[in-house]
Amino acid sequence: MKVNVMTHPLIQHKVTLMRDAETGSKDFRQLLDEITMLMGYEITRSLPLEDVEVQTPLTKMTGKRIAGKKLGIIPILRAGLGMVNGMLNLIPTAKVGHIGLYRDPETLKPVEYYCKLPSDVGERDFIVTDPMLATGGSAAAAITLLKEKGAKNIKLMCLVAAPEGVEAVNKEHPEVPIYVAALDEKLNDHGYILPGLGDAGDRIFGTK
Repeated sequence: MKVNVMTHPLIQHKVTLMRDAETGSKDFRQLLDEITMLMGYEITRSLPLEDVEVQTPLTKMTGKRIAGKKLGIIPILRAGLGMVNGMLNLIPTAKVGHIGLYRDPETLKPVEYYCKLPSDVGERDFIVTDPMLATGGSAAAAITLLKEKGAKNIKLMCLVAAPEGVEAVNKEHPEVPIYVAALDEKLNDHGYILPGLGDAGDRIFGTK
């Protein structure tokens, strides 16, 4: 398996709090924002920089800024929405697209029901967000859709992953880096990650 597990103590501490069944939706969302920002810090570490001259209150100097990179954040509906705010806190100029998928009850394949992307897909680097990488079907399908629309550089950011999901994305998109806060044991018979944290969408939005 090719997967980047982020072991920063703050990330691991906050993931444990999110796993707790007693953590309510308000705290769950806040923790997800915080973890997303910490993960985003690492994911964007390789962004190229360029020199730029600025006037400080005292003198001119040469500083650094991101070198013209256009970034896009693509949450997979609906749980992926929970990771958007944390990323926008870091990169407020990023464009946000949305991909909605459901599972066909007969074929069990992901089916697109909504797709709205920035108009300049081919010029952007994309970060696909989905808190739970379980079977990997939705994530792989979303990445395929982005590629079909012209995306060339894609990363996948998840909170918790199962080995089955990582392997599925690796198989279909071996060049796409996967970043997770936790790699769990396995899927149960209902496709939930064990030990996991339950249904992320329900816990984010307070539904059941």
